[in-house]
Amino acid sequence: MPDSVIQLGKTGINISPLGLGTMQWGDIVFTDLPDSNVDHDIRGAFGVSLEAGINLYDTAEMYGNGKSELYLGKYLKEISNNVIIATKFMPFPWRLSKGELRSALLCSLKRLGLIRVDLYQMHWPFPPVSIPSWMDAMSDAVADGLIRAVGVSNYSPTQTQRAYEALARHQIPLASNQVKYSLLDRHPERSGLVDLCKKLGVTLIAYSPLEKGILTGKYSTENRPQGLLSWRYNKTYLTRIEPILSSLREVGEVHGGKTPAEVALNWLICKGAVPIPGARNSKQAQENAGALGWQLSMEEVGRLDNISDLLSQ
Repeated sequence: MPDSVIQLGKTGINISPLGLGTMQWGDIVFTDLPDSNVDHDIRGAFGVSLEAGINLYDTAEMYGNGKSELYLGKYLKEISNNVIIATKFMPFPWRLSKGELRSALLCSLKRLGLIRVDLYQMHWPFPPVSIPSWMDAMSDAVADGLIRAVGVSNYSPTQTQRAYEALARHQIPLASNQVKYSLLDRHPERSGLVDLCKKLGVTLIAYSPLEKGILTGKYSTENRPQGLLSWRYNKTYLTRIEPILSSLREVGEVHGGKTPAEVALNWLICKGAVPIPGARNSKQAQENAGALGWQLSMEEVGRLDNISDLLSQ
């Protein structure tokens, strides 16, 4: 079975093989709901995740303009569990100095109610400031005790290598790279990023591991998503991916009735990635947690790989 804890890169920080992404906690979808309803639902998601042994919680200053960090900070005050908190710095083009990173970090720490954060990540590799310059700023924050580990997000293999080398000059390991990765988006494998991260000892964190709920199996050609999702995940697309959804269901039945979502998340864990699905309520969090405590066979992983490969042809 998958390990109950794994190491975050080469940092010595232990994390669960599955985390919780909190982007939805600051999502605009919630703006029409009373704050009390939102708080009740996501507090439930947080509590269920804790009970399941999930200790990695990922957020960002960009999620709801700090709203996600505020919710997480509120719940952290109510627990005694040893959790690992990750947040992100957005290098907007007008943020041009190392001081901008420090200022943003201090604001994130204030919202989270922390004196330091476990993992601080560059959200995107935006110009004009160079990757080495931002890694220098990260190293300063490590030296000042404001962050424990440095990560990046949405970095290509070349950009990951540059960040790794820049941090190495300060004797700091690059802990992670957070990228979009799922059975329906295997670009990290095809670009060589997965292999590079394994070679460098960098943890690959997978966001959107369930593709906005598409891999949960709740949508079909007869029950299509609404709103903006309906444009991308239309009837033609849902028809094309039905072989994957069918295989997820079949494999799940072999493992005692695991859901498509649980199988899709376990597939990522078997690939060596740390998926961070979102959860807006306790029910979704419980299903996410069902990906832990068991493991797909190599043959099952290969079967899902093969069916996924057919979609890219």
